[in-house]
Amino acid sequence: MGSSRSGKEGEDLILRVPPGTQIWDEGREELLADITHNDQEVVLLRGGRGGMGNEHFKSSTNRSPRYAQPGEAGQEAWIWLHLKLIADVGLVGLPNAGKSTLLSVLSRAKPKVGAYPFTTLIPQLGLVRLDDEREFLLADLPGLIEGASQGKGLGGRFLGHTERCGVLVHLIDATHEDPEGAYATIRQEILAYSSVLAKKPEIVVLNKTDALGEDEAKQKVTQLSQALGRSVLGLSGIARVGVPTLLETCWQFLKRPR
Repeated sequence: MGSSRSGKEGEDLILRVPPGTQIWDEGREELLADITHNDQEVVLLRGGRGGMGNEHFKSSTNRSPRYAQPGEAGQEAWIWLHLKLIADVGLVGLPNAGKSTLLSVLSRAKPKVGAYPFTTLIPQLGLVRLDDEREFLLADLPGLIEGASQGKGLGGRFLGHTERCGVLVHLIDATHEDPEGAYATIRQEILAYSSVLAKKPEIVVLNKTDALGEDEAKQKVTQLSQALGRSVLGLSGIARVGVPTLLETCWQFLKRPR
């Protein structure tokens, strides 16, 4: 064209994603980038080389060149964007273990609470404040069931979110007929999903102790602790019994290098 055209410059295409987003190739085999903090920028695909318009080829002997150099196409690719929530503490357990209730008690989050399985359909986040200087982010994940690591139920879809947590709080319903078996079910699914996830610090909590008598609750905590060979905390989220101890225990784990 005439009028001494030089060609249009390309504009950057910027995709804004939340922290915790992973970028995978089309086959989901290679991790291309991992966005873990605010304002992080990653150049994923380079734009093409711009061509030279006819104005560039003007000379003293060729005042009106009819030639223009075409540009070169930029890179193209199909990608997968996978969000893994960034939370300090993750709540895991069977459906109806009291995770949503505990989240609503510890933070200002308002998750759906109901007396039926799979009340939580998507992960819920809440900010927990211990005092003016200490706080952490708590994630409530949908309840896991046996076979979750193979895609059964809802919880398996969100196990990846726990990979970024500093510590897991494993809630067990004190009214469950087999608390030890409930614990084993979740641990088996976590191990089947990821050996790295299985090595994360874990706080085992026997929840809903308000549904039992005081003596029976203490007895069940002791029995479960002996069966698992580790410390178990007794808790009632709705009655706020044992909550301060749980928060301090979480904080002690979070202080450690990850």
